[in-house]
Amino acid sequence: MGEQADRSVNRELRARFDDVYGQYQQLRSGLDTLQTRLTALRVTRRSADGQVIATVGAQGQVIEVELTSAIYRERDAGALGRKITETIRAASTAAAEATRDLVAESMPAGSGTMDFLKTGDYAALLGRADAVLGKGEAER
Repeated sequence: MGEQADRSVNRELRARFDDVYGQYQQLRSGLDTLQTRLTALRVTRRSADGQVIATVGAQGQVIEVELTSAIYRERDAGALGRKITETIRAASTAAAEATRDLVAESMPAGSGTMDFLKTGDYAALLGRADAVLGKGEAER
């Protein structure tokens, strides 16, 4: 009877492994697609008066800043600098939101990745693993 129980447990473990491995393969495939989409992501924002146009990538890196000729009518360099900064900041914020949306499509619920992207807290990335390991140690 012990041998029969061992075989049953082995079948259950094998089925669980196959399920987890299938999820991993799906996630891995999705990550390749995600990487391509993030590399191509560009977000453009225009200042309220249309004089400054900023384009940033998925990580908020500045790709391009365009200034219209109308900026030469203004003589306040400080105001222009603030306008450029605000426009880049708006584009970066929108890029962060777009990045979160793309990642959300690829990550399993509860992975911690989304919390990390929202908060920047590295502990969120390991939260699930900590919980599993803590639970496993408590059962010993």
